[in-house]
Amino acid sequence: MKTSNIAIFVPHNGCPHMCSFCNQREITGQATQPTPQDVVDAVEIALNSISTDTQNSEIGFFGGSFTAIDRQYMISLLKAAYTYVKSGQIHGIRLSTRPDCIDTEILDILKSYGVTSIELGAQSMDDDVLIANHRGHTPQDVINSSRLIKKYGFSLGLQMMTGLYKSDDQKDYYTAKALADLQPDTMRIYPTIVMKNTQLADLYRSGKYIVPALDNAVNLCAKLLQLFHKNNIKVIRLGLHSSDSVGENRVAGPWHPAFAELCQSEIFYNDFLLYCQRHSIGTGDKTVLVNPKSLSKFIGQKKSNIKKLSKLGYNIVVKADDTILADEIKIEENISK
Repeated sequence: MKTSNIAIFVPHNGCPHMCSFCNQREITGQATQPTPQDVVDAVEIALNSISTDTQNSEIGFFGGSFTAIDRQYMISLLKAAYTYVKSGQIHGIRLSTRPDCIDTEILDILKSYGVTSIELGAQSMDDDVLIANHRGHTPQDVINSSRLIKKYGFSLGLQMMTGLYKSDDQKDYYTAKALADLQPDTMRIYPTIVMKNTQLADLYRSGKYIVPALDNAVNLCAKLLQLFHKNNIKVIRLGLHSSDSVGENRVAGPWHPAFAELCQSEIFYNDFLLYCQRHSIGTGDKTVLVNPKSLSKFIGQKKSNIKKLSKLGYNIVVKADDTILADEIKIEENISK
């Protein structure tokens, strides 16, 4: 059985800021506020699904600013969810919020209602980038809230965005390193997508904001993915979900329905070249051994890695080998160099 969050979307009626990239207020005006009964209904559906391991799943309140909504409304949703945590039917509760909407009073409330995981939308650790995108918080807010969350014993999740207005690859990599230093349990990485009815869309149309190309975003995010893996931090989301709202509202930006796999393929491509360099392996006919679960990632979408390596002079045959670790490759020793 699979483990998955039971997601409850709470529109941004509590968010005190309008970020450059966000059109949630327009969506909020069209969305129905979830009620405690909606929470109960969502959990009951999950409990009745034989394919979901609910005892190891979390009820997730998503939308960005859960701890900024009306206090009594927030507690009413938590109460409905906590019934299932207390009974042992659900592992815990996960929520996402802003770094400046965390304090000891809030954490005491969350602790008392069975919250297990808190995600902070950090987005950037560069002051100028945060100001330019009207985030309304500072890097120090991220640091303070992260430390407090960990002190209280919650699982800490952090979210960052690449390619924001006034940012660049160097600033994004700095953000990733700064967030890794906070030792979160999980990370989400979102390349910036220009959505309709946002300030970012206006900046894009005026030429003041240049969207990163897909290839550039993939190259950067592949490096960030490796950085977090080296620090034993699990990346639970890379790229926006493939959803109708993205398709209907997207103006521009490096979106792809399989963005994470593109990044993983980029890592395998670079690993192959590094392997050849380290082992003094020249071009020509090569057989590469990879874990069966990694076959498609090494080959790349539409055989993109095979084609790129062919242009460099490598004629690749890929074979599955379950003795190879999922993130490793091996070139057979009997290949001529």
